[in-house]
Amino acid sequence: MNLAELLRRTARVHPERPALFHGEQLLCDYRALGRRAACVGGFLRHRLGMAPGDRVAIWMSNVPEYLEVLYGAWFAGLIVVPMNSKLHWKEASFILQDSGAAILFASEHMADALAPHFAQDKTVKAVFVPGTNGYTAMYRTEPLSEPLFRAMDDVAWLFYTSGTTGRPKGVMDTHGNLLTMIACYFMDVDATQAGDGLAYAAPMSHASGMLNFPHVIAGARHIVPASGGFESGELLELAAHHRNVSLFAAPTMVKRLVDYIEHDGGDASGFKTIVYGGGPMYGEDIRQALRVMGNRFCQIYGQGESPMTITALGRHHLQDSLHPRYAQRITSVGVAQTLVELRVCDPAGRPVAVDESGEVVVRGPSVMKGYWNNPEATANTIRDGWLFTGDVGSLDEDGFLTLKDRSKDVIISGGSNIYPREVEEVLLRHPQVHEVSVVGRKHQEWGEVVVAFVVSKNGGAMDAAELDSLCLQNIARFKRPKEYRFVEALPKSNYGKVLKTELRKLMAE
Repeated sequence: MNLAELLRRTARVHPERPALFHGEQLLCDYRALGRRAACVGGFLRHRLGMAPGDRVAIWMSNVPEYLEVLYGAWFAGLIVVPMNSKLHWKEASFILQDSGAAILFASEHMADALAPHFAQDKTVKAVFVPGTNGYTAMYRTEPLSEPLFRAMDDVAWLFYTSGTTGRPKGVMDTHGNLLTMIACYFMDVDATQAGDGLAYAAPMSHASGMLNFPHVIAGARHIVPASGGFESGELLELAAHHRNVSLFAAPTMVKRLVDYIEHDGGDASGFKTIVYGGGPMYGEDIRQALRVMGNRFCQIYGQGESPMTITALGRHHLQDSLHPRYAQRITSVGVAQTLVELRVCDPAGRPVAVDESGEVVVRGPSVMKGYWNNPEATANTIRDGWLFTGDVGSLDEDGFLTLKDRSKDVIISGGSNIYPREVEEVLLRHPQVHEVSVVGRKHQEWGEVVVAFVVSKNGGAMDAAELDSLCLQNIARFKRPKEYRFVEALPKSNYGKVLKTELRKLMAE
């Protein structure tokens, strides 16, 4: 089944429902959104001669046209290649060449950055910039009457990994993978309804954009902030105006929003659901969020290779403060989503005992088809149907998964494993610590030692001795940082992940 059928169905059944907003301004209803997507599909297929399975790259910031480009490409049976809007042009160029994308939809400044590249490389045949005459001409094309048939195993979304350990790899997510993700969202995360709205505050090239599916199915509203990004004050105003607004946010974004409300004031009642994921949510931070904004949070854990679909921690779990293991549960990522199987395994792929650490592996219809043109990486990652995630975690007796860290971030000191998150959780208990990230530094005798990068609240002075004492009171001596570096801010990606690779570069310098 082609994902474009989701929009086509809603456009036919609920044509007059408001569909797309730019800030507070209504741009179109579902009838118009469905027609625009079908026109884009008709242009790609009949005017440009694109064939099913060809790739269309999208290098745009969050703009209202994003959804019609996505669905327009699927109408024509094509594969979309959404790219992070903050990529350097050389990184974007690599993805274009690797994917073989023939058409690029780009924001104006991104298209300008790539213009010199197009003169030398003929992979991309045409570039379209929303708002220009070349783009709006698509609306005058004869729309496709229906989406081209796509099998469940046909690739829909080619997602390129962040490339922190080398060149990014293209994850082939199929129509079936994404339909599984949608089903699990309704079953395990949130019950989206017609009166809801989805604000695209995080990049639409990632999980935020993937949340469009359940909202399209429900005939809900899609809200692109005028800023095109995450601005706490703007989001509060949009939520107050539209009501019942949901959004996806990285934990660092949640913290920014909560801190804004706590310090500058604001009414959170306009939000329905804030889905967080993509990085560690610390216990102190989710407690603060629940206290300030109420019980409107849920968490998902997934990765491009099993999009948004490994575990979920529902609002009922976060609300159950009387449970004897509540403190452990709120720092977990929840339980396996309904349509997948979950294990924690040793290096040989054997399940480990309850509460023991190992690699998180998952199996089910959400697992990617493989890596684009990379059978070796596919074979290393998918074994006997199980996706080996590269994440280290443990399962408790009730099936709650607690992530320790990425396997590459585990610090091995004197032959013992140290999980950075465990140290970070302790340091965040200090009232003057705003943010912290722990990494390993090479050491001739111990192999690695722990270094903590600390951001203080309001730029206040901090005493390393106090932090050391706090660690010694709560964790084993060998786990405590051997060095504290006080910084003004932690380096982050544009979707809120702390970039530990950048912290390691700082140490190397």
